[in-house]
Amino acid sequence: MKILAIDDQQLILLSVEKKLTELGFEVQVADCGTKGIEIYESFQPDLVIVDINMPDMSGLEVVKHIRITRNQNTPILVLSGNTNESVIVDGFDLGINDYMKKPVSLNEMAARIERILGICTMTNREKPENTNQMLQKYCVGIVIPCYNEEERLSSAVFQKFATQNLGYHLCFVNDGSTDNTLQVLQDLRKGNEDTISIYDCAKNGGKAEAVRQGILHLSKDNQFDYLGYLDADLSTDFRDFDDLVNTLENSEFKIVSGSRISRMGANITKESARKIISKTINLIIQNILGMPFKDTQCGAKIMKREMVAPIFETKFITRWLFDVEIFMRMKKFYGKETVQSLICEQPLKRWIHADGSKLSMKDSIKIVGQLGQIAWHYKAA
Repeated sequence: MKILAIDDQQLILLSVEKKLTELGFEVQVADCGTKGIEIYESFQPDLVIVDINMPDMSGLEVVKHIRITRNQNTPILVLSGNTNESVIVDGFDLGINDYMKKPVSLNEMAARIERILGICTMTNREKPENTNQMLQKYCVGIVIPCYNEEERLSSAVFQKFATQNLGYHLCFVNDGSTDNTLQVLQDLRKGNEDTISIYDCAKNGGKAEAVRQGILHLSKDNQFDYLGYLDADLSTDFRDFDDLVNTLENSEFKIVSGSRISRMGANITKESARKIISKTINLIIQNILGMPFKDTQCGAKIMKREMVAPIFETKFITRWLFDVEIFMRMKKFYGKETVQSLICEQPLKRWIHADGSKLSMKDSIKIVGQLGQIAWHYKAA
């Protein structure tokens, strides 16, 4: 049997196509409604899967074309992150057969397709190998800066996350590493080429520039609704990062930043000496910002793609404290009063300091000097 899948987000299309092909369907895909209609005419599918929110032609317009213009009764399954009740009702009024709200598992999608078509694709109903593969509501691009990380990269954890969380794309930025990091990344990517990419910098430019280059690289792909970054040592757990994304999805915030401050029952562990230094630096940062954010330096942040231009178009003036600069640039762009309602600090449930940190005690002293640079450079904000 033949299935046509229409969605403007490539990550979603690839995941759906792979799953349906594995189940024995003949599949064709289209990344926009116009192309989907063209394929529909020649392919004559037994089922159409369509997203609602697409830029050139909405999913409902595709449904209208099939049901009204062409007067066809081809089964239609809507697979969308749009949860607006009136849109869902309009879909059923137009004659769709089912409406699935993202996030949703691929296995549930397969079960719904079987119900619509009245078939069973797995004769013995064996348990699928990947039982937790989820299609996300939004597509998220995550930058992971890497400098001499061959000993700390947890390949299995990254691969598992990329396999199970469909809609996430991991972009590793190799920041001019002098060890075997690039080869480790290339090995890590094997088998996950659609969801893991590598941006290779010939020279070491520091974490700030690595993150900036990675964000700019991902922002060229319009499928990403949100962009963010995460430390390669995974001191921030992927479960916590997913919580940051969920907060951004269900709020008016522009940026959601992880916070390692021990509060709200969070279970945070960290070396005591580093903790004291961090608290001191955080107090200085709060004074410079003039805003009550407690942990700007946490290496886990997620933001809406519209923030790329005001934050990342120009180079940061420091190598390590670009997180502070992000807050300062937000303050300058929106104004002090408005910006505080656009940034959310969300406590992490799990955060553990990883061995092998690149920052020494001497570096901590340099940080104070760089904070002075930031205060002077952004004094007009």
